[in-house]
Amino acid sequence: MMLFPYDNVRKSQEDVIAEISRCVAEKKNLILHAPTGIGKTAAALSPCLAYGLEHGKTVFFLTARQTQHDIAIETLRDIKKKHNINFACADIIGKKGMCLQQNVSELTSNEFKDFCKSLVEGGACEFYSEARNKGKSVKAERLLGILKGDIKHVTEIIESCKKESLCPYEISSMLAEKANVIVADYYHLFNPAIRMAFLQKCNKKLEDCIIIVDEGHNLGRRCRDLLTFKLSSFMIERAVMEAEKFGCSKEKLQALQGVLEKLYLRIDEYGSECIIGKGDFVKLVGSEEDYRQMHEEFQQIGDDVKEKQRQSFIGSIGNFLESWLGDDDGVARIFSALETPKGLNCSLVYRSLDPSTITSEVMKSAHSCIIMSGTLTPTSFYKDILGVEGGEKELKSPFPKENRLNLIVPETTTKFTRRSDDEFRKIAYVCGKIVSIVPGNSAVFFPSYEVRDAVYRHLYRLTNKHLMREIQGLAKDEKAKFLEKFKSEHKNGAVLLGVAAGSFGEGIDLPGDYLKCVIVAGLPLDKPNLETKECIRYYDEKFKRGFEYGYVFPAITKCMQNAGRCIRSETDKGVIIFLDERFAWENYMKCFPKEWDMQITGLYEKRVEEFFRGQNK
Repeated sequence: MMLFPYDNVRKSQEDVIAEISRCVAEKKNLILHAPTGIGKTAAALSPCLAYGLEHGKTVFFLTARQTQHDIAIETLRDIKKKHNINFACADIIGKKGMCLQQNVSELTSNEFKDFCKSLVEGGACEFYSEARNKGKSVKAERLLGILKGDIKHVTEIIESCKKESLCPYEISSMLAEKANVIVADYYHLFNPAIRMAFLQKCNKKLEDCIIIVDEGHNLGRRCRDLLTFKLSSFMIERAVMEAEKFGCSKEKLQALQGVLEKLYLRIDEYGSECIIGKGDFVKLVGSEEDYRQMHEEFQQIGDDVKEKQRQSFIGSIGNFLESWLGDDDGVARIFSALETPKGLNCSLVYRSLDPSTITSEVMKSAHSCIIMSGTLTPTSFYKDILGVEGGEKELKSPFPKENRLNLIVPETTTKFTRRSDDEFRKIAYVCGKIVSIVPGNSAVFFPSYEVRDAVYRHLYRLTNKHLMREIQGLAKDEKAKFLEKFKSEHKNGAVLLGVAAGSFGEGIDLPGDYLKCVIVAGLPLDKPNLETKECIRYYDEKFKRGFEYGYVFPAITKCMQNAGRCIRSETDKGVIIFLDERFAWENYMKCFPKEWDMQITGLYEKRVEEFFRGQNK
C-alpha cells in the first residue's frame, strides 16, 4: 500500500519513498539530505503512514515551524481524500502557544510551565477543569466527537475550544490518544520531561512510534538549548524586588550577587568571560549543605510566590542552582560580563555542547526515526553529533542545472580581523553591481546586523533598487507584511538585506519571479568565544574533528539555508553568489554539494549578465 497524495510521483520522490520504506520496514534510522522543493513532506508521510496503519504504529511528524505544521496537515488531508481511507490525526504545538489564559506570551517557557502547573493543581484553570472532569467532561466528549470527523489544523482546534471554554492542549492530547498521525514540535519527544508526560497522556509507547524530524538541521541546536540554564545579575535584581514585595529575606540573594561579583574579578583586563568549575561556584556559595539548602529554599519560595503571581525569579534561580550540579561531560560552565545601558550584567551559564545526550536515547528507543532536510550535508556530521545509529542518504537535486548559476566571488571577506570601512565598501560595491544587473528581486544575507548596517551605509548610494532591511524581532504578522511588500516589487526589483540566522535566512518561500538572486555576503561563523572554543575542544576529543564540527559546518549550514531561498522548484531560475574569499578555500569549498558545480570567478558581472540573457531567449 502506497498512500501518495498526488497523481504523479517525481523520480526524486520515488527515491525518498523507497529509502524511507526500507528503513521503516527494517526498524532503522535515517539521515536524509533531500534538496529543497522536491516534496519531502508528502514523500516521507506516505510510506510511514502506510506502514503505521498496517502494523499499528503511530507516526510523529515533528517540526519547529508553524508553516510546516500547515503543510503536513494539508498533505494528510490530501492523502485521506485521494485514497478514501480513514485515519485519525492530531495537530499540537506547545501548551503556551495553545493557552487561552490572558497575557501568557510574556512568560518564558519554564515560567509558563510552572504557572500552568500551579493553576491546574490549584483547580484555578477553568479551561482545564472544563476539559478534564474526572477524565473527560461531557462537553469535551461532545467536541471530540465533532473534531474526530476531520483532520484539523491546530488553529482550528484552538478556535473550537475557545468557543466551548475548553483547554486546547488537553483536547488535542485527547485527540492524540486515538491518532494514527501526530503533528507536533521537536520538544514533545526530544525534551525528556515533556516526552514522558506527553506519551503517557496520549497513551503511546516510544517503541511504537515512527518519527519524522522535519528541517532536521535545527534539531541539534534546539536540543542543546533544552539543556542550557542561565543565572544573571538582572535575574537576581528582579528576585530581590520580588523578595521585598512578598516580605521574604533578601540576604541569600544579595550573597549570590556577591558571588557573581567575585567571579567578575577572575576575568582578566583583555577578556569578558572565563570557564568556571562546578565545584568553584558551589564553594563560593558555601558548603555543599549550604548550597543544597539555598536551591531548595529558593524553589520553595518560588512555588509560594507563583500561587500569587504568574512567575517567580526566585524560583528560577533555585532551578538554575539545581541544574548547575548536572553532568560534566558535554557541557561548558561559562561566566561572562557585559556592559549594558542598565549597567554591568554578569551571567553564569550551564551550556550543553552535545545534543546526542537527548537525541540518541529517542532514536534507540523509537521504531524508526527519519531526520530530513535540504541542508543535511555532510550527513556524517549530523549522524555523529545527533548520535544516530542508522543509515545516511544524500539525494541530488532533480532540478535543471541550467536554471541556476552558483558563483564564488573571492574579492572580499567578513573575517573579523579584516573588518574595516574599506572592506565594507568593497562588499557594497560588489553587491551593488550584482543586484543592479538582476532583473527582479535579490536578497543579501550577512553574518550579523552590525556587518549588514556597515555595508548598507555604502550600498544605498550604489544602486537604484529599493533596499529593504530586515528588522530584528518582527512579530509573525509583521514578517508576513514585510515579505508581501518585498514580493510586490518583483517587477522593478527590490533588495532584501537580511542576516544569515535572522527571520528570513530560512523558512520563507519565494518561488517563481519573487526572488532571482541570493548573495551570501560573508561566512556566518559563530563568534570565537568560550562556548565556540569549548565546542571545538569537545568535538576534537570525541571525533577528532573539532574545527569542522564546532565551527565550520554550522556556518555552512546557514549559508546553504540562505541559498535555498532562491531555487524552490524545477521551474525557478536564479543566481546564487557566495561573496567571501574563504568560500574558495579547500576546507569550506568541500562542504558544498558536488552537484552545485561551484565556479570561482572575478568576472561576476559578465557571468550574471550572460545567465539572465540566456534565460530570456
